[in-house]
Amino acid sequence: MMKAMSMTFKQKGDDDYFIRLLSYLRSQLKENIVEMVPYRKSVIRIKTDKSSYMLKGFHTNKRLRLQEAFTATLRKEGFSKTYLFVHPQIKEPLFFEGTYFGCMEYIPPNRIPFSFQSQKNRQEGLELLEQYHQVTSSFESRYRTLIPKGIIIEKWRDRGKTFSSNISTLKYFINDKVLADLINWAQWSLNGMEKHRSMFLNEPFCILHGDVAHHNFLRDTNGVLHLIDFDLISIGPASLDYLQYANRILPSLDWSFDRLAQFPQYEDLLNEKAFLHALAYPADIFREWNRLIREGSYRDHKKYNQVMDLTTGQFYSRQKFIDRLQLMTN
Repeated sequence: MMKAMSMTFKQKGDDDYFIRLLSYLRSQLKENIVEMVPYRKSVIRIKTDKSSYMLKGFHTNKRLRLQEAFTATLRKEGFSKTYLFVHPQIKEPLFFEGTYFGCMEYIPPNRIPFSFQSQKNRQEGLELLEQYHQVTSSFESRYRTLIPKGIIIEKWRDRGKTFSSNISTLKYFINDKVLADLINWAQWSLNGMEKHRSMFLNEPFCILHGDVAHHNFLRDTNGVLHLIDFDLISIGPASLDYLQYANRILPSLDWSFDRLAQFPQYEDLLNEKAFLHALAYPADIFREWNRLIREGSYRDHKKYNQVMDLTTGQFYSRQKFIDRLQLMTN
């Protein structure tokens, strides 16, 4: 039985790929596979006659081994709210058509998906992230030669350059005034971050998660919140994760500085000029437009409307928020 094969996959050949993958997995696992549900090409849930697992693909065996070691260290050092890699009986390491597959515990999701829409979720996500930072700060030195250092200024400068290089295309979709404001906010933000860059370099360090989007927080059927997906881990100050988290939740806060300041995790950070400058950077808008143009997916009305809403839907609330940041840093 393979229920997921009735799903529609966007890339040509995906149906054939999953049929081949299922055949391969059945040849390798000693447990009988009764169901296979692909979420993406490299993320697949399988149910056997003994248990359920999540399979995740990696380009190299080295990356897979790093993830296995890191999640094991997390659990050993006291952070239990995530998955472990497991090793069901297999004939040999899972390697299929250029991809190394790791096998993880399956965490049954709650019927209500986690989102940043509720204050309870936003606070609980922050508390879980804080626990994660506390645990990883105790062993980050062991991983300094294995994972990169977290960078933000250089990454955002490159993102801004890509956005500006697309300006002739962007003018078809965004009016000149909004475009000019976005680019000016980005420049003001980067200038301030550069001036006060020591905040992003100073220890204490932890292992940053690197992708604190809502889909990387998973509430299980018992109501316990888990942190998942450590593909983008790096070494750096916790403020970098908190900055990204703020970028993610501010739209749900209607870009209210006062509502952001109510979270105790931001109490000290909002007194730092570097952090205030960083909050002004339109990272989300630049990221989504760069992707839309790179993939040519502005022809997809649904994706286009989502990015336009991100750009203009709360533009004036965001503008008011940035005006306050600029007043506070003068």
